[in-house]
Amino acid sequence: MPAFRPIVFIGGILVLVLTATMAIPALVELALGADHAHEYLPGIAVPAFLGITALLASRGGPLKLGLREAYLLTSGVWFVLPLVAALPFMWTLPNLSLTDAYFEAVSGLTTTGSTVIVGLHDLPPGVLLWRSLLQWVGGIGIVVMAVAVLPLLRVGGMQLMKRESSDTSDKILARPRELATWLLGIYVALTVMAAAGFELAGMTGFDAVNHAMTTVSTGGYSTEDSSFGGFSPAAQWVAIVFMLAGAAPFLFYVQMLRGTSGFVPWSQIPPMLGVVAIAGGLLAWTALQSGHDLPDAIRHGLFTVTSIITTTGFASHDWQTWGPFAAALALILTFCGGCTGSTSGAVKIFRWQVLFRRFRITVQELIRPHRVVAQVYQGRAVGPEVVQSVTGFMLLLGGTTALTTLALAATGVDLVTAFSGAATAITNVGPALGPIAGPAGTFATLPDAAKWILSVAMLLGRLELLTVLVMLDPDFWRK
Repeated sequence: MPAFRPIVFIGGILVLVLTATMAIPALVELALGADHAHEYLPGIAVPAFLGITALLASRGGPLKLGLREAYLLTSGVWFVLPLVAALPFMWTLPNLSLTDAYFEAVSGLTTTGSTVIVGLHDLPPGVLLWRSLLQWVGGIGIVVMAVAVLPLLRVGGMQLMKRESSDTSDKILARPRELATWLLGIYVALTVMAAAGFELAGMTGFDAVNHAMTTVSTGGYSTEDSSFGGFSPAAQWVAIVFMLAGAAPFLFYVQMLRGTSGFVPWSQIPPMLGVVAIAGGLLAWTALQSGHDLPDAIRHGLFTVTSIITTTGFASHDWQTWGPFAAALALILTFCGGCTGSTSGAVKIFRWQVLFRRFRITVQELIRPHRVVAQVYQGRAVGPEVVQSVTGFMLLLGGTTALTTLALAATGVDLVTAFSGAATAITNVGPALGPIAGPAGTFATLPDAAKWILSVAMLLGRLELLTVLVMLDPDFWRK
């Protein structure tokens, strides 16, 4: 059986870290003289007690994590932490059920951005800040997981991103603690710059800080029901810049700042920008046909595509009003994703590059059957196991989307909302299609069963599917 002691110990530490974060919105409420500061106390006390109990019960002995323990810890933490994060919602918003609170917390920590809360402008400032903090904390957790955990677990071809342990010159930074410090420093710096940009673009300080956290984390939570439609065009351009910044590989920033060598999948950045430019132009054309003037059409087109590609989920306009072509293009872009090693979700540019290169090689080998073409990625050999992992991930993504669609339809959800909701949950994008959960709607009216299904789908998508599903194999539990 796996060793559960280190899993419980590390899990207890993470619960305490998230619990300590709850003090921030409580202090903000207190400073603003609001009436909700005391309502955070139970939400802090209960998980703090559980976290301390977990530490005391599992103390002593070495903290060694094998492959099975790493799978269990990664999956378990992402399923348990939303329960802790849901407590402030339940205690400060009395009309919010456990189902809605857990959905909101899962959407926050996975940086999906789907919401069941209506009337954001009237919410207490602490609740708005807590939503943004969840996405900000979840964003840095996603970066660390993508850089340090998923390559070791060999999920969906991520083993190609593993840094060679036999050659420290091929590492961006040799020590994990130093690397984590740099990643966090860059994350904080981008957030500060985004907040300054939003404030210069006309946002209040509170709105600027909240949107900076949810933009850099490519999360998509806003302080307004209309998302970025309620802010200035300048603020929307700032958001475009920092959504793209959050969707770039964070190791690329470390490499540039330190001037060090090492394998960083920077070649994902040009294709991502190319897709944004081309698809943004197409959406701008549809917006122009719908009555927008040229500057507004370009801005809304680029903003919408950037928001979907980076899996942020902000909206500057209800793009469904531009016609079926815009909706179809948005649905296709939902599966694209940003760069590996970023805060974005979905398939990722890296996997599409591997598949397209494999397709080209297959065509070349059909034309010249005796020709052997090696597959490489940025000068690094791509073995058959990587291609198989990427192919398996894509098949699993399609199958999981189909099963989730069926499960949602079984709860009475219409087909458009069921399919687009399944797709947007698994890819962690946020808004779906249709009048219910589209960019101008919320998931509030869905049945509770549908919300639980979507919550699980969001977690599966953030954990790259295989991280969880591998534990369903009986061989996983055998010695």
